[in-house]
Amino acid sequence: MKKISIFISTLCIACILGGCSDFFDQESDHVIYSDNHKLDNATDSVYSMIGILNKLQAIADRTILLGEVRGDLVELTNDASKDLREVSQFNIGNDNMYNNPRDYYAVINNCNFFIANADTALKDNRNKYIFMKEYAQAKAIRAWTYLQMVINYGKVRFVVDPILTKEQSEANYPAYGIQQVCEYFINDLLPLAEKYGREYPYYDNGTTYRLIWFPINIVLGDLYLWAGSASGNVEYYRQAALRYYKYIAERNGDNSTYSTGIQRVEWTSGNSSWTGVSDSWSNSVVQESYNENSELITMIPCNANKTDGDYSELRNLFNSREENDYKVSIIPSLGMEELSASQMFCQVTGNGNTVQYAPQGLSNHRTGDLRLYTVWDNYYSYNYLTNERTEMQSISKHRQENVHIYRRQMVYLRMAEALNLAGYPRMAYQVLSRGLNNTVIQEEVYPYYSESDSVWISQFDFPTARYIEMDAESATGRGGRTNANTMGMHTRGSGFAPLNEFYQLPVDTTRTEAEQTPDLQNYVSELILQEGALEFAFEGTRYYDILRFALRSSDTNFLANHICMRRGETSQDLMNDIRAKLQDKSNWYLNKDGEIGPNIP
Repeated sequence: MKKISIFISTLCIACILGGCSDFFDQESDHVIYSDNHKLDNATDSVYSMIGILNKLQAIADRTILLGEVRGDLVELTNDASKDLREVSQFNIGNDNMYNNPRDYYAVINNCNFFIANADTALKDNRNKYIFMKEYAQAKAIRAWTYLQMVINYGKVRFVVDPILTKEQSEANYPAYGIQQVCEYFINDLLPLAEKYGREYPYYDNGTTYRLIWFPINIVLGDLYLWAGSASGNVEYYRQAALRYYKYIAERNGDNSTYSTGIQRVEWTSGNSSWTGVSDSWSNSVVQESYNENSELITMIPCNANKTDGDYSELRNLFNSREENDYKVSIIPSLGMEELSASQMFCQVTGNGNTVQYAPQGLSNHRTGDLRLYTVWDNYYSYNYLTNERTEMQSISKHRQENVHIYRRQMVYLRMAEALNLAGYPRMAYQVLSRGLNNTVIQEEVYPYYSESDSVWISQFDFPTARYIEMDAESATGRGGRTNANTMGMHTRGSGFAPLNEFYQLPVDTTRTEAEQTPDLQNYVSELILQEGALEFAFEGTRYYDILRFALRSSDTNFLANHICMRRGETSQDLMNDIRAKLQDKSNWYLNKDGEIGPNIP
């Protein structure tokens, strides 16, 4: 795949007035456009979109780091930078390198310019619209970028027109919070979703180009999910679930399949010593190829070499490499280790009719869920000349040069989160336990809900002939449904979830389903939050997940309690300073010069 910087070198970049001092100050390359400020031919379309994608590179690492370093799954080493340490401690000053709203506005202003100036009525000689696919992507990228900014800052200055002059940059733009931003872009994207929810610009001779775009229905799902979390409006959760499902249902065309897959980490069949592990999961997570079943959905391409610019530092922060003198900055937290070890691995034996549980106290992070074991390797390197021993680390999720944004399991898990909050915890639970197909829904979901609820649920169509559930016999490796392509997410690392007695919904025959639903929702919410940690550790989603749950929680300590789990169950005074800061909700977000942040008027 050609890198964006190669494309950008071919562009004619027009300069904008400089010298302004606010966040909309236009440096020479903040807006990339044609000489006459009009986009009216196919070349303009390509160059302008590549300009937008180029600007995304500046916020790529930040998206991951702000979402991971503020969470509870990682800690920093003594080699971490001052800026990164400030992020971890919720003490981010104006001069922190990760606190720069102008980088977000550079993306947004390029999108605004394209949206305002593209001739969307223009057609080619085949009567196809020249700009509409790019136009739809410009709107999707703008919405995604605004969402990233507002969930990090709490409130942002909102502008949807291109800023091209000094006077425009100094205007007093309104402040929008999370709910306002989400509602605006929901309305902005909905008219495009039906036709352009699955049509993308085409810029190379293969299929990898699909990985650089932001699917409208996933962005809409995120907007609805955050809008619901900020407002408490249950209808937003219903719409979020439907949007995530719509992406799944249409991702590969009409009447197609985009199942969860059955890639997992498991103890080898018949293992009595609990030493042999089979892994088909970890490689699928990082693979950067596109096909009907590929895990990766969206990434921001970056350059392989620092000298080329637009270089992601994630590899050097997470992995021991020559570039960082083999000294990493980010390591898994004790809390992450404890969460992983607390899971009960359910090994199916015999012909799939019996189970055994992996023992506690295994070495090398192999107790409990096995996903941490497969992606985290800490070891020593020896220099036989100096007799020195160097501690090394490898986090396989960050060996690539590109920054991953969306993948398949995120869509399924966020759909489960939305379903749970919409009032359907039993359906959400099946995403974690058995996986979804129409047979599972018929057996495990419909019996518990009213006729009107069942009508709504019927919009989720997972034909059993195409979404083939992995059964217990398949889990033994001795046969069963050899063409299975669907399983519950928890089975990816903790053994066969449907037979795991430690991973079942609580049963209460003394109450009606309606009476139980709030408690079931709380129970499933905790399972979803745990599954997000086990499946997406180190991928930059954790703090945002906790924040979303905290916005919905009546417990004012919810966020602080989770963040303080970095140091594990025994953490006491070590995290007290962070706990005290997080009592003030304004510290949940970044602030820049009092002009962008949670407290701006």
